[in-house]
Amino acid sequence: MSENQDVDKILREISESFNTGGRKVTVPPPSFIDMDGKMVSYVKNKSIIVSFPVKENQTNPMGMMQGGYIAAAFDNAFGPLSYLVAKKPTTTIDMNIQYIRGVETNQTVIVEAKIEAKGFSTIHMTAEMRTEKGKLLATATTNLLILKIPTGIGES
Repeated sequence: MSENQDVDKILREISESFNTGGRKVTVPPPSFIDMDGKMVSYVKNKSIIVSFPVKENQTNPMGMMQGGYIAAAFDNAFGPLSYLVAKKPTTTIDMNIQYIRGVETNQTVIVEAKIEAKGFSTIHMTAEMRTEKGKLLATATTNLLILKIPTGIGES
């Protein structure tokens, strides 16, 4: 099984197994699909790389990718990585973004998210957004809370 098949399998199992109190986890989330996100690679319990095309409908008045979409791209990398590491749902405590330069349309941006620390109840991650040629566009940090909700994966 390839790395991306492993990622898809784990995310699918989480999605299928978590359904409590009328809540259902949808993986990948609609926002990931709407942004045409693609899983590029995953290093188990360490990092994930996701790509996103920059679309015209994501632009601000100056024709650059709007800051909220940049944040969504980071969130759409942090989320899957947190689920893969925690093996259960997580929720964002905070996310801080540093916008380095404008993000132009008609390109694909690459977001690499990395686990910096994982405790019993929280995960700390960092990420960078770059052009396909490697130019740094933005950076982000986040802390996530691992939810204490049984998922059925690896639990008895």
